[in-house]
Amino acid sequence: MTDLLTVTDFTFAYPDQPATLKHVDLSLPHSQITLLFGQSGSGKTTLLRQLDPALRPTGTHTGTVTWSPDVTVRPHQLQVGFVQQHPDTQIVTDKVWHELAFGLENLGVPQDEIRVRTAEMAAYFGIHQWFHRDVSTLSGGQKQLLNLASVMVLRPALLILDEPTAQLDPIAADDFIHTLVKLNQDLGTTILIAEHRLDAVLPLADQVALMTRGEITVAGSASKVVQALYADHHALTAELPAPTRVYAATTGLRRADNLPLTIKTGQQWLANQSLPVASHFAPPAEPAGKPLIRARDLWFRYDQDGPDVLRGVNLDVYGGETLAIVGGNGSGKSTLLSLLGRIYQPYRGHINLAGKRLARYADAELYHHNLGVLPQDPQSLFVRSTVREDLYEVIDGHRQRTTPAYDLEMSKDAAVSGMADLTGLTDLLDRHPYDLSGGEQQRLALAKVLLLRPRVLLLDEPTKGLDAVNKGQLGDILTQLHQEGVTIVLVTHDLTFVAEHADRVGLFFDGQLATVQPTRRFFAGNSFYTTAANRLVHSWCPDAITVREVSTWLHATRS
Repeated sequence: MTDLLTVTDFTFAYPDQPATLKHVDLSLPHSQITLLFGQSGSGKTTLLRQLDPALRPTGTHTGTVTWSPDVTVRPHQLQVGFVQQHPDTQIVTDKVWHELAFGLENLGVPQDEIRVRTAEMAAYFGIHQWFHRDVSTLSGGQKQLLNLASVMVLRPALLILDEPTAQLDPIAADDFIHTLVKLNQDLGTTILIAEHRLDAVLPLADQVALMTRGEITVAGSASKVVQALYADHHALTAELPAPTRVYAATTGLRRADNLPLTIKTGQQWLANQSLPVASHFAPPAEPAGKPLIRARDLWFRYDQDGPDVLRGVNLDVYGGETLAIVGGNGSGKSTLLSLLGRIYQPYRGHINLAGKRLARYADAELYHHNLGVLPQDPQSLFVRSTVREDLYEVIDGHRQRTTPAYDLEMSKDAAVSGMADLTGLTDLLDRHPYDLSGGEQQRLALAKVLLLRPRVLLLDEPTKGLDAVNKGQLGDILTQLHQEGVTIVLVTHDLTFVAEHADRVGLFFDGQLATVQPTRRFFAGNSFYTTAANRLVHSWCPDAITVREVSTWLHATRS
């Protein structure tokens, strides 16, 4: 098969920085889906941007990026279409229909052709149902679908996507990935996608490439890459689909030609094992004692004449617990977290923290040692030109003096050094925060919040943009905080992370909390809002919710 694009011996360095890409070789075959994955900061985004002339970063390079000679970009078309991680950063107009037409207008396409092409694309993507809506009223999934449609209406020769599902809920993420497959099958679009969510993408990719420290270290079929990861004892095996990890833990990959990559193929393998149907794990305990946070009858809207985003929400959070809140994009999860953090005030209802109305706390009392808030956009916390200075900023600078933000006898240098070590930032202290990868920025924002030593930590999508290694490190940090008695409330789409670290789970739907349950009970009772591990073995062991638990149960049935 001929290649649409070939990258040969490509090396790239940002100004005054060591090489980010090193001797990269990668071919993108015509009409195939190529999955690029690797740890945060491995160079994935830099490589993707090298392939789009409009986004190519400043720096020095050697090597070549060569297009197939039979690629002809006609007038009013793009060579490369690029969909980014954050849905809002790519949207430039206020109406859906105008967003679809905007790129065509910039290319000078006649109005009659614009109408035809936008109508066709809106119908294909199902956007015709909200064609005239304000972009601000769309959910995250709808915004990302609009971004994809706005790129595809320009008929690019190559579609590149940089972690496009990072901010989508599980159902919206699956829908988005299946839309990409439909594009590939219906139009023959060549697709290059960088993604950490391998459960959905790995089984659908024609080619998989692993990037490690700026190099493509292995590329080929999914089966070949999986075998290479396990042979190398690579940490990113933790990012592979749950059926693959269970199979590897149970069989040692003795039959890699039959490797299960999906729930369907995993269940087909398990169906031949003659497994008993039984509960294996103890029932979860209910929380005890008085709530540390009590929210009652919360109502909130962003505009006086706008719709209610929260409608009569009641919530108890117990001291020392980790509570996860999940639900669809736009359901109200982040809004509730903002009210708990007193970023916004409800127009009806109230919140108590440790028996005192949240509204009655002075700012210095509330945000020093009581509440720590990690927002969804980590860049909103960055105010200095280096990581080091940003860490010192949150504790009132380098000068060793007692302030509300820093009242320890420990030297500030020791505090910053220890926090940088804890969050994996030691080698990045002299970098500009905006030059960090998405995962590295997330860790920097968390480090700034933790330097204030809060007893209640509010986290909005803390795992987005993190690979399995960094996610594991974050989980270790939260486990340590949990053991020290810190109360944690996190809003997230990462159900696997929730299953491993949360004591209870709340499901948000239509501005209300539909339920709050102990984690195991919550996942065992759901079909879609549950983990891939639970879906895999639900017919045999419905209360197993993590890959570790499934593997433990399988070993127990065989002993």
